[in-house]
Amino acid sequence: MSDTRHATDLPTTIAHLNHTAVYASDRRLSAEFLAAVLGLEVGVPFGPFLPVDLGNGVTLDYYEMTDEPIQSQHYAFLVADERFDGMIDRLEALGVTYYADPNHTRPGRVNDLFGGRGAYFDDPDGHNMEIMTRPYARP
Repeated sequence: MSDTRHATDLPTTIAHLNHTAVYASDRRLSAEFLAAVLGLEVGVPFGPFLPVDLGNGVTLDYYEMTDEPIQSQHYAFLVADERFDGMIDRLEALGVTYYADPNHTRPGRVNDLFGGRGAYFDDPDGHNMEIMTRPYARP
């Protein structure tokens, strides 16, 4: 069998994240929540997964876990500055408290880390979600 893919179809980096599973007690509720906040669409189910396409070649594939508690994870989303206010507005419309810090001690505020803006909020299963307009400056 020959590989008919072209070199330009393959990642040029060492590793390119394609998808990750996000455990949820209700995959539809959690996927629709995140899609609503970020202004995205929930995709068509793929086996046991319900994807949210982030628009950069990566999907979050929500997987319903009903036989054990959901372990909270952290997911950070680099978003366009011009979309940030709309995301905050949608969190407020949904009645979701957002915070300026990952420990959720500064409610209703955004941070100004690295010259951008950011906020943290919980999804329906307690995953600590983050939206930020500038990537972290790493040493």
